[in-house]
Amino acid sequence: MAARDGDGWAYCGRGHRHWGVYGAAGLLAVHHDTAGTPRILAQERAVWSHHGGTWSLPGGALDSHEDAITGALREAGEEAALTGDGLRVQGVYLDDHDGWSFTTVIAEAGDLLDAAPASSESADLRWLTPGQIAAKNLHPGFAETWPVISRALDPLVVVLDVANIVGARAEHGWWRDRAGAAAKLVAEVGVLSGSGLRTVPDGLPALDRWFPRFTMVVEGAARGVPPLPGVSVIAAPGSGDDAIVQAVQDVPSWERVLVVTADRGLRERVTALGALVTGPRWLLSRI
Repeated sequence: MAARDGDGWAYCGRGHRHWGVYGAAGLLAVHHDTAGTPRILAQERAVWSHHGGTWSLPGGALDSHEDAITGALREAGEEAALTGDGLRVQGVYLDDHDGWSFTTVIAEAGDLLDAAPASSESADLRWLTPGQIAAKNLHPGFAETWPVISRALDPLVVVLDVANIVGARAEHGWWRDRAGAAAKLVAEVGVLSGSGLRTVPDGLPALDRWFPRFTMVVEGAARGVPPLPGVSVIAAPGSGDDAIVQAVQDVPSWERVLVVTADRGLRERVTALGALVTGPRWLLSRI
């Protein structure tokens, strides 16, 4: 394993030539303004480069030892002077070309981060709206995937009805130690937060992995359960259902919300607010 051992040309099963012996990855950094309008950091490729003069994302060949997220962040540093600070990975899209793949790492940016050409491969870098991107002369690979990844720009928040999920799990003795059962679920969701979701319910764009924010609503004896990285915990002061509805209402309007509960009345309340819903079995089958 050596740095830059992925540099080189490769051919896919479609007969196309691609840069990156071990595949390639790029960073789609997206920032939503207060009105919910997304802006994406786009790169104009230097005229001498492959498909020079077109617009795409900062990215390049993966080294043999790199995962796609690490490689995309490295390339963004090398080409756009981004350090990764102020970015949170929210999803990964895999464009498989039969033996060669390009992975788009979608990351939420807390602000319009300063970016500037950091290598001769970048002619320009700009934060563009989706409409502005569609009007550009796009790199052929980016043009092919843009209609798909443009539907996955909005982050996903998963709100969990902990009492309902723990009850659905029905492990022996859980009712005698509700706090312990809730703490176990929080820990398991914490692991899931790090590894990401490979399948999501209908209604969400199909990504290779989603990395949502998880919000867990606890009530009664479970209210002392602490949060974990990637997992926030809301202690309901009264009705757990009311706290879940409030949690959905608190999510910015441009973000997607998925509520996990089997409670029919609660499902009706949150779907009226635009949230998607799924049952506890969906979550329990993934932890």
